[in-house]
Amino acid sequence: MDIALPVLGGLGLFLYGMNLMGTGLQKAAGEKLKKLIEVLTNNRLMGVIVGALVTMVIQSSSATTVMVIGFVNAGLMSLSQAVGVIMGANIGTTVTAQLIAFNLTDYAPLAVAIGVGIWIATSKKKAKDIAEILIGFGILFIGMDMMSGGLKPLADLPAFTNIMISLNNPVLGMLVGLGLTTIVQSSSASIGLLQALASQGLLNINIAFPILFGDNIGTTTTAMISSVGANKTAKRAAIIHFLFNLIGTIIFMTILKNPIQDLVTKISPNDVQRQIANAHTFFNLINVIIQLPFAGLLVKAATAIVPGDVKQDAQESKFLDFRIIETPSIALGQVRKEIARMGDFVEDNLDKAKKIFVDNKYKEIDSALEQEQKINKLQREITEYLVRLSNAPISDEEHKQLNVLFNNINDIERVGDHAENIVELAQEKMEGNMQFTEEAIEELNEIFGKCQTAFKQSMNAFKINGEKEAREVLVLEDEVDALETKNRTNHIDRLNKGLCSTGPGIIFLDCISNLERISDHCSNIALYVLDNYKSKPKH
Repeated sequence: MDIALPVLGGLGLFLYGMNLMGTGLQKAAGEKLKKLIEVLTNNRLMGVIVGALVTMVIQSSSATTVMVIGFVNAGLMSLSQAVGVIMGANIGTTVTAQLIAFNLTDYAPLAVAIGVGIWIATSKKKAKDIAEILIGFGILFIGMDMMSGGLKPLADLPAFTNIMISLNNPVLGMLVGLGLTTIVQSSSASIGLLQALASQGLLNINIAFPILFGDNIGTTTTAMISSVGANKTAKRAAIIHFLFNLIGTIIFMTILKNPIQDLVTKISPNDVQRQIANAHTFFNLINVIIQLPFAGLLVKAATAIVPGDVKQDAQESKFLDFRIIETPSIALGQVRKEIARMGDFVEDNLDKAKKIFVDNKYKEIDSALEQEQKINKLQREITEYLVRLSNAPISDEEHKQLNVLFNNINDIERVGDHAENIVELAQEKMEGNMQFTEEAIEELNEIFGKCQTAFKQSMNAFKINGEKEAREVLVLEDEVDALETKNRTNHIDRLNKGLCSTGPGIIFLDCISNLERISDHCSNIALYVLDNYKSKPKH
């Protein structure tokens, strides 16, 4: 217990510190991280750079790969793009080991003290993010120190010495590394444990090397598990991650082990911790250099392992994937895209409602009602995603954006409901064989046109955060209100003169009432844009 408790406690602190530091870095990066992903092109080298940088920020190659699988599953990234990002993630994850090798344990308490001091003293969001990074950094090294101290007594145990001697077998060492990383779900943590053992003189680079290879294969299990339930393309991305690390391990164990081992020993002859960090970096860097030119073959191999056409998921959403919540700033951008897509469906249904109600295109009734079901399902999926996202580590500004998005989807969905109401009124009109006067049709065309323009402009304002577009919607809303009042008065006038009957008249009034409510919801969407306009960048 004297060994197990400090080792397990230290490992727990190490993982927590790494996670906290990554969260702080991610929140500090925010929009920059989102833009970094957006620069991704079909250029695989750019993908490698993006993958490495993102992993340096979020401190986990597994998290980056899981996020990539989310992008692939949502159809936002091709397998060709995914290959580069996955390779880059493996390079980015080596930063933690390099950091540990600096042995900054003596400064860890100071980092925590400064971090906590900043956290208590300020209410500024950026400062709190920096405080979180410092606290995470300090806790990581305190955990590392605790692990090292807990492992020290093992040097006096003959049984442990025998185990270390047995690990001199490369295949056994690789299997140990694979199993260890699979259990702790972090190659950085398992390599940190190796460095802790090295700091106590309990292993050398010869024993650590094959374990390190196994760590790199073990880190692929997280992505493999994450791909369960995803589409075939996402499964192929996980397979690519596995193949990349497996092939790299085979190359290093059979060809490059001795040259690289000699190189890292010459660079840091008396520092096994640094040797492990450098070996980890060289493995992933050289592996990318070797395999990047053959990335297309990796894609073909993954396609052969997971054959067949990619079927569309049962979900209505196109841009949402829960794996992307690993990086909330990017997930928020995906939600905005999905809400814009939902708005396109509602706009289409509003157009159909006009054709059905005013132009008597009754054949489109079933299509409109079916699309309304799709809109409702999409709203439920976006809402569920936003609820999950609200529990992720997001900044205060992102919380504000999230609340606005909740309100936006409700207003957009209500516009869809009113369009559905109009379609149902058209059904009633068709079944009763009712007709409108030419004057009523002219009035309907005018108010419909204003509402369609208002909704289109409100969605434009939402998509581009446009102040001008939002203000135009408010003007249109006033015009619709005036038209609704005018048309209601005209209709009563027609009734009094006997120019129209009661049945069509009631349906006419219900229709313009629904249209007036649509303009109100358009106004709400525009007001959300204007309320947040000053705090958001102009496009």
